[in-house]
Amino acid sequence: MDLEQERSLDGTYIMPTFGRLPVLFTHGEGMRLYDDTGKEYLDFLAGIGVCCLGHGHPALVNALSHQAEQLLHVSNYYYIEHRAEVAALLSKLANNDMEGAERLARALCSGDAQAAMDAAQPAAGEQVWQTFFANSGAEANECSLKLARLYAQRHGNGGNAIVCLHGGFHGRTLETLAATMQERLQEPFQPLPGGFLMCEPNDIDGLRELFAQHGKQIAGILIEPIQGESGVHPLTAEFVHEAAELAHAAGALLISDEVQAGIFRCGTPFAIQSLGIAPDIMSLAKGIAGGVPCGACVARAEIARTFAPGEHGTTFGGSNLAVAAAEAVLCELICGAYGEHAVHAGTYLMERLDALPCVTEVRGRGLMVGCDLAPDACDAHDLVAALLDDGFVLNATGDHTLRFLPPLICTPDDIDLLVDALAHRLEQAG
Repeated sequence: MDLEQERSLDGTYIMPTFGRLPVLFTHGEGMRLYDDTGKEYLDFLAGIGVCCLGHGHPALVNALSHQAEQLLHVSNYYYIEHRAEVAALLSKLANNDMEGAERLARALCSGDAQAAMDAAQPAAGEQVWQTFFANSGAEANECSLKLARLYAQRHGNGGNAIVCLHGGFHGRTLETLAATMQERLQEPFQPLPGGFLMCEPNDIDGLRELFAQHGKQIAGILIEPIQGESGVHPLTAEFVHEAAELAHAAGALLISDEVQAGIFRCGTPFAIQSLGIAPDIMSLAKGIAGGVPCGACVARAEIARTFAPGEHGTTFGGSNLAVAAAEAVLCELICGAYGEHAVHAGTYLMERLDALPCVTEVRGRGLMVGCDLAPDACDAHDLVAALLDDGFVLNATGDHTLRFLPPLICTPDDIDLLVDALAHRLEQAG
């Protein structure tokens, strides 16, 4: 079917939860997408930060094709091939042990089971992280919140409150929406679950006051190292260090929501590592499986073991297909030095955006970038629509804010094409 036929059926049968742009993508290759007419687009959104290897990457395609011929799903009542190996990769990455992660990744790619088994073993004194596999970022955050509260009840201070930051975004379930401190998103669904306290991002004094008032009631603090949905706003290292110290002093945990900023998008395996901080729990999704639905809650083993069988679960999480995709994607990212590339390409993107006359601020890290336009320039949503006509896919998070989340294969040539088109449209609008 063509675009108009799909729009007609969509309007009849699909719940109206999205305001879609008028394009029907049918296939892609690398940085490029193609619609039903054959028109080519450069993708600077990557399915909202999901398609980290771009479209049609051979490593992912081959892994999915092979797994589909074997098994798609058997449930978590049984062991699944390579699920523990992927969890071991995540543990190495959580320790920022790139040497160990690469050794394991190369053993997995070679198909040498004994070498992989050897590489997966923790070294003496190595921090082990354990993983619960879910299907999405919201589910990963739900798991993180449940784990933090359960840990506080059994091993911590007994509190159940979670500190969250204004402008953050953690999901669309009722629990994660309650943790998403944005009134416009919360208001239609009141009453929401309780037990959440709000602090302004980077407000150290406000955070100290919150802990002074509520102290032992707090089970954890949930942060995004870079707030994505609000327009790409990084937290300062000073604020996150203070958050960790306050949490631990109160017997609470630091939870890092890495759903959008993690998986090498900001250079390091997880964005919080660039601040020199290791959290207690991390929530992952989006880029972890390159487009196959997959999420993960990763926690220090001594915290993760708080869960007992039956206290959390999932039907589809960690399925054969999702594990195969995550293994292929993580091995490619680890062995291909994509984190370094993300930093270099992201720096170039930010420099080019910052040179545009209508841009007032550029923020971000690696290939997670946002920029604000002058209020009198043009509406960012109109600009996104115009650039779509020009063959570029990007996103607006507000009337004057653009967000860029391209695949980690993005090159300076791709960036030049985008920024030149953006400059032309801004000149026309001015």
